[in-house]
Amino acid sequence: MMFTWPISIYYEDTDAGGVVYHSNYLNFFERARTEWLKAMGVNQSKLLAEDIAFVVKHAELDFKVAARFEQNLTVESRVIELKKASLVFKQCLVDDKGTIYCEATIIVACIALSRMRPRAIPSNIVQEFNRAS
Repeated sequence: MMFTWPISIYYEDTDAGGVVYHSNYLNFFERARTEWLKAMGVNQSKLLAEDIAFVVKHAELDFKVAARFEQNLTVESRVIELKKASLVFKQCLVDDKGTIYCEATIIVACIALSRMRPRAIPSNIVQEFNRAS
């Protein structure tokens, strides 16, 4: 299953030429993953109180076409691999015609925040992602 989240390109996302600054694609992808968790009913504040956090372990981006100021685009996200303590996401920033602006493979690890060590992804979250796939 794919989760989609709309993104509007604001002036603050761009450089002086109105082109999205490269690091902001990571922000768009992070926002979409966060919104997916929220849509599944996962409360990240509650997870943090339980010493559980998700952190990006690896990010690989392929910039295809420059996104620009005032565009309305969509982040498409899917989980392509689900392990005991990590998830691999494939994410794309696309327009309504299917043009891909940026593709990313993001590995997110679940950790015990106080120890900064891997821990199993809570079973309710695993169930939600399995249901979504």
